[in-house]
Amino acid sequence: MNNHQNSRRDFLKNAGLLGAAAAFPNILSKLPGEKVNLACIGIGNQGGADVMSLYNTGLANIVAFCDVDMGAPQTLKVLEKFPDVPRFQDFRQMFDKMGSQIEAVSVGVPDHSHFPITMMALGLGKHVFVEKPMARTFNEIELMMAAARKHPKLVTQMGNQGHSEGNYFQFKAWKEAGLIKDVTSMTAHMNSARRWHSWDPKITKFPAAEAIPSSLDWDIWQGVVQPHEYQKDFVNGQWRCWFDYGLGALGDWGAHIMDTAHEFLDLGLPTEINMLRADGHNNFFYPMSSTIQFKFPERKNMPAMDITWYDGVNNIPPVPANYGTNELDPNIPPASNGKIQPAKLNPGKIIYTKDHVFKGGSHGSTLSILGDAAKDLKLPEVPKSPSNHYANFLKACMGQEKTRSPFEIAGPLSQVFSLGVMAQKLNTKLVFDRKTKQITNNSLANSLLVGAPPRKGWEQYYKI
Repeated sequence: MNNHQNSRRDFLKNAGLLGAAAAFPNILSKLPGEKVNLACIGIGNQGGADVMSLYNTGLANIVAFCDVDMGAPQTLKVLEKFPDVPRFQDFRQMFDKMGSQIEAVSVGVPDHSHFPITMMALGLGKHVFVEKPMARTFNEIELMMAAARKHPKLVTQMGNQGHSEGNYFQFKAWKEAGLIKDVTSMTAHMNSARRWHSWDPKITKFPAAEAIPSSLDWDIWQGVVQPHEYQKDFVNGQWRCWFDYGLGALGDWGAHIMDTAHEFLDLGLPTEINMLRADGHNNFFYPMSSTIQFKFPERKNMPAMDITWYDGVNNIPPVPANYGTNELDPNIPPASNGKIQPAKLNPGKIIYTKDHVFKGGSHGSTLSILGDAAKDLKLPEVPKSPSNHYANFLKACMGQEKTRSPFEIAGPLSQVFSLGVMAQKLNTKLVFDRKTKQITNNSLANSLLVGAPPRKGWEQYYKI
């Protein structure tokens, strides 16, 4: 029996013990000065940034690294800093050999691989920090939330770091004080150039196969997705471009722009997703520009509201007459493939209520109120964050805090993105039943909630 089979055997054995609390560790009992034993899966690009952010909290003891390409330039910085940490290319082998030494994991890999790694980690009793968006399909996110509920003593956190910065605490305080109320609509926008904007949207097939780099394990990289031949435009961030692997601009930036409104306005899942624009639509990669309207119903004492998403360099949303300038906000990092466009709109949001209009940016950026009325308002006091997003996760592992973006919060937000991506892929309106969690006007779209069956050998991660 090979290591992959051992991993699957062990995972299934543990998955059968979901209800047995004795099979899993409790919240870690740590003495002052002790650290969380952390394994980092994905150590290049954003994954590498996560490694350093977690390490720099002083709360993590890194015990293992895993990456499908340990010879790639983007992994070398981390490996050079931590030369003695054990290295693996296959997360299943890592858990087989070092599972007893691992208390928590970070998952900084392409969107399509978030799901199997997270499900295996939770099944083996590990706390999980996973990058945004949580997963690629609606059903995968649903299963991840279910697994987290089955393991209430395990900590989960999605990596939308603005949830631990000023944006989060201000929105929460202003909502609780009644300053943000009766929201009727919101514009969310990310208009910088994306990786696919130089491509030909008239393609009729995937690009031609290329030689697989000797240091890359292409089989593991593909994960649960039905196989494709290797192509350089599938890896190293390019995966975001393709419907098969990533969630495009919406999945990339939506979690940094729509997150606080989604949580504190109790939005949940939409009733309609309307494609208002899809320039360069094709069956393979994301449109050159997209405008997507999400409709949310009345909730408690809050009116129905829409969120309209704009992406694409020539798809700038309308702004209020008194909007003013849009300076480059230092809280907003540049898009990973280019620079933000200060002359246009930086990624952000405009929130319309019956009394006020709020202007905000992305990530940790705070809101401002448009118009002269703001001068006379007594603004609520906003508490400072007690911990950044990475420290919040590790402190939660030790029972000192609760995570601010656990799966129960981040899951429905990520499902909003998965529904938006389905509308992009089909370029059509979707009507969604929030109670049954089904699409009622399009049978093909409804089947995409689950998506294509997993690749052979990866089915077990879909069983709880």
